[in-house]
Amino acid sequence: MNISVVIPLLNEQESLTELHDWIAKVMQSNHFSYEIVFIDDGSTDGSWKTISQLASQNEHVKGIRFFRNFGKSQALHAGFEKAKGDVVITMDADLQDNPDEIPELYNMIINDRFDLVSGWKKKRYDSIIAKNLPSKLFNWAARKTSGVKLHDFNCGLKAYRLEVVKNIDVNGEMHRYIPVLSKNAGFVKIGEKVVQHQARKYGETKFGMNRFINGFLDLITIWFLSRFGKRPMHLFGALGFIMFTIGLGFSFYLGIDKLFLNPAGRLITQRPQFYIALSTMIIGTQFFVAGFLGEIILRTKQGKKRYAVKNELNFD
Repeated sequence: MNISVVIPLLNEQESLTELHDWIAKVMQSNHFSYEIVFIDDGSTDGSWKTISQLASQNEHVKGIRFFRNFGKSQALHAGFEKAKGDVVITMDADLQDNPDEIPELYNMIINDRFDLVSGWKKKRYDSIIAKNLPSKLFNWAARKTSGVKLHDFNCGLKAYRLEVVKNIDVNGEMHRYIPVLSKNAGFVKIGEKVVQHQARKYGETKFGMNRFINGFLDLITIWFLSRFGKRPMHLFGALGFIMFTIGLGFSFYLGIDKLFLNPAGRLITQRPQFYIALSTMIIGTQFFVAGFLGEIILRTKQGKKRYAVKNELNFD
C-alpha cells in the first residue's frame, strides 16, 4: 500500500464527507493505493455515523472510535498502530489542510528519502493575536530547545515513513513535538514543505489559548525526557549531590567553628547556617530518592494503552 491518511477528529461531522471525497479524488488521479483512517476522539455530534456511511461506501475508509475524548495524541497513536501504508500522512479534519499537497509530500518521503516532512503554514488565516503570535513564540522556543529547525511544529499536515510512526510513542499532548520524538528515536532526516492553509469552513476551532501554555509545559517535559528520560538519576543524582555537599560543607563549618574557633559562642541551632545546612541536606536526599524512584519506574513500566476503543471499521 502506498499511503495511509490518518485523520484524528472531534465533532467535525460537517466536513468529513467533503474531506473524504477530496482525498479520494487525489488518490485516484495519482493512482495511489491508499487507506483513510478516521479516529473519532469521542465526538458528540454525528461524526461516527458519517464515518460509518463512508466506510460502507468505500472499502479504503477505516474508522476507530474512542469511548470518550482522550486527546489528539492518543488518537494519532491509535491511527499509527493501524496504519499500513509505506507513507503515512496526517491531517486535520477541519478542511484547513489541503489534500492536494499529498502527492508532493509522498514524493519527498519516497524519492528524496526524508524520514519525516512537516508542513509549514507560511500564510495563515487564523487570528493574529489569538494564534499567530503565540504560535511564532512557541515555534521559536521549540527550535531553540530541541535543535529541530522547523518553522511550524504544530502543523497537522505531515508525512512519515512507516517505520517512523511505528517507533515513536505519542502520548499526553506530545503530538506537537512528533518531529522531536522522531529525532530522539534516530530518524534525523526531517524536511519541511510550505503548504496551503485554508480558512475553517465549518464550525469553530477546538483549541484555545490554554494549548500554548500546555505546549510550553510539554516542551519542558520533552527536553527533560530527551536528555534524562533513560537515566533520571543523572539529573536528580547530580542535583542531590550538589545540594547535599552544600549542606555538608555548612555542617563542617559550624562544627569546626563551635569546637575550635568560638566554643563560647551561640548554640549551633541559633545560627542561620544550621538551617541552611539542614534544608540543603534534606533536599539533596529527596533528589536522590526521586532519582532512584525514576529509575525503578523506568524499569518496571508497562506499555499500557492510554485510550479505550469503542468501535472499529474495515480493519482485518
